[in-house]
Amino acid sequence: MEQFTFHQMTLNWLQGGITNLDGGTMFGVVPKPVWSKKYAVNELNQIELPTDPILIRYEGKHFVIDSGIGKGKLTDKQKRNYGATEESSIKDSLAALNLTVEDIDYMLMTHLHFDHAGGLTEWVDGELKPVFPNAKIIVSEIEWNEMREPNIRSKNTYWKENWEPIQHLVTTFKDSIEVLPGIELIHTGGHSEGHSIVKLTQNGDTIIHMGDIMPTHAHQNPLWVLAFDDYPMTSVYAKERLMKEGLANGYWFSFYHDAFYRLIKWDEEGRNVVGELKRERKD
Repeated sequence: MEQFTFHQMTLNWLQGGITNLDGGTMFGVVPKPVWSKKYAVNELNQIELPTDPILIRYEGKHFVIDSGIGKGKLTDKQKRNYGATEESSIKDSLAALNLTVEDIDYMLMTHLHFDHAGGLTEWVDGELKPVFPNAKIIVSEIEWNEMREPNIRSKNTYWKENWEPIQHLVTTFKDSIEVLPGIELIHTGGHSEGHSIVKLTQNGDTIIHMGDIMPTHAHQNPLWVLAFDDYPMTSVYAKERLMKEGLANGYWFSFYHDAFYRLIKWDEEGRNVVGELKRERKD
């Protein structure tokens, strides 16, 4: 399990499951001969996309960014369609750190699509229960509202199984929220109308978790947005602004779906990698 010490914060990447999705949908209008130079693709045109939450230990509290795809939540058809080759094993990941799901104080949700929110609930004796019973689940108000009343497009990814059992734990915000000094969620829209990023700040240094407006290192170009994005131009503008800010100030960028990198820091021009934490791969 990868670990990164960020001043007073300690970050660990938990095992949230693995999906393999069509590369074309993940890179939108970018031609395959271009994007495939930056991210490996298999013979089925699929790219590997982990769904790994990030545990943050800070000030005696435990925070987790997103929750993985869950365990025992997908049908065989869904596993096939989403190329799910591995389900979440969050409890095992936490146990390796001498923690349990009861120890988690906050769930920081970038958005509530199934691959980010599936791990919030689990089946227990035929009934869906919260996985993190003591955690305050923080998500943008727009996202929470759409989760419960999805439109004709979003109903395919906002599932009642992922929100009904945890609604009593949810706290919403509008533009931004500082959960603790140094931990902030900021609404961006784009990938979904309620999508947010997470910003970690310590002693003048910053890690920015871009959620699904930049799911992998290969999506660095502001124009490389997902076909899944509900509002692609909002994604473009948000990523352009955040990348400009991050490159100018030497931010670290962290990833939820990247099969190769957990963290990257680029130079000011964004051309060269000057810092990295690679994902431990099984192959």
